[in-house]
Amino acid sequence: MKKPKIDLDPHSGKQVDLVIVAGEHSGDQHAAAMLKEIKKIRPGITVAAFGGRALERAGASLILDMTKFSIIGVYEALVNLFFFLRLLRQVFLWIKAVHPRAVCFVDFPGFNLRLAKMLFGHKLSQKAGGDIKVFYYISPQIWAWKPKRRHQIAKFVDSMAIILPFEKKCFEDTSLDVNFVGHPFASESYDLNISHNSRGPILLLPGSRKSAVIRIFPALLKVFREVLKQDGERMAVVVYPDETVLATLRKILNKKFSKLLDRVTFIADGESIEAAAAIMSSGTMSLKCCLAGIPGAIVYKTHPLTYTIGKILVKVKFLGIANILLNRCIWHEFLQSRLRPKSVAKHILQCLQNERLQHSFQNAAAELREILSVGSDTSAAQWILSAIK
Repeated sequence: MKKPKIDLDPHSGKQVDLVIVAGEHSGDQHAAAMLKEIKKIRPGITVAAFGGRALERAGASLILDMTKFSIIGVYEALVNLFFFLRLLRQVFLWIKAVHPRAVCFVDFPGFNLRLAKMLFGHKLSQKAGGDIKVFYYISPQIWAWKPKRRHQIAKFVDSMAIILPFEKKCFEDTSLDVNFVGHPFASESYDLNISHNSRGPILLLPGSRKSAVIRIFPALLKVFREVLKQDGERMAVVVYPDETVLATLRKILNKKFSKLLDRVTFIADGESIEAAAAIMSSGTMSLKCCLAGIPGAIVYKTHPLTYTIGKILVKVKFLGIANILLNRCIWHEFLQSRLRPKSVAKHILQCLQNERLQHSFQNAAAELREILSVGSDTSAAQWILSAIK
């Protein structure tokens, strides 16, 4: 990765009310939805972001597109360690120079908690005696691993907004101000833009990070190739988050799976989709599919070191957030060595052909929506604005 260049004074002395730091595509999208509401309530607020294009479209001044550097996994983090340490220092120096009224971190804990610690250590944050308010939107998954991070968060962060109702209990033994703001997907105004159509294509969701796409997309195509042996007229649609990932997807398809060129199309994230089934890596997009009741399976493959360490550290039974919330494996999970094309294809074909199975996914989706629709304390925008007066 190339060292990014950051303009340390892009606002020519203008006061910045809020800086948002969102290093992943999902965080960028959730933060953008929050920012749109903030702008409706307080149009004159000045917001800068280390995030992605969604935040920029929502009205933030994009200082650096952090989503370009999104990775996942222990092995990948170690390989890119020095790059991220340099990036961390650059972002910190920018915040120190501009001195915003508030900073809002969005998920991305490996980076954001270190940055929160630096603001505290240099006495810039309110909890250290400074005047920069520090917020955290979308809690790190301390219920899955590293539960002791809750004390670190409570020490460095003024207020936390959570999107899963059960997360509040995770912070009960701390003094942290925790607010349930509701899951964005459960909002009445949110359009999932995904629906089930038994005659539709198969949805392939390889993820939003380039490193993960390189590992997972070939496996998805192999599964789809097996499905075609039994259902030869079926089409596939691949969702991509940006042009960089699209270029990677096209390269893999053209180079290794050219016989599928007339069967696979690409669609940008956010466009309306009808699908008969989904083969998906775990993530934000997979939760959308589950909430829409799309039958299918969750697949995942990563570096063996990352997977081995994850098995030791992660304390949940399932990988998919829908299965975690339901506490049972509705969307079958084919992980690492279990990710065998014929096995996954057999399950997908059952999803396509068995109406009773399709109804079970619809019922699970209704249960999911009920879980995520528990009354919230406030909205994400109101949570931020109540503290920036």
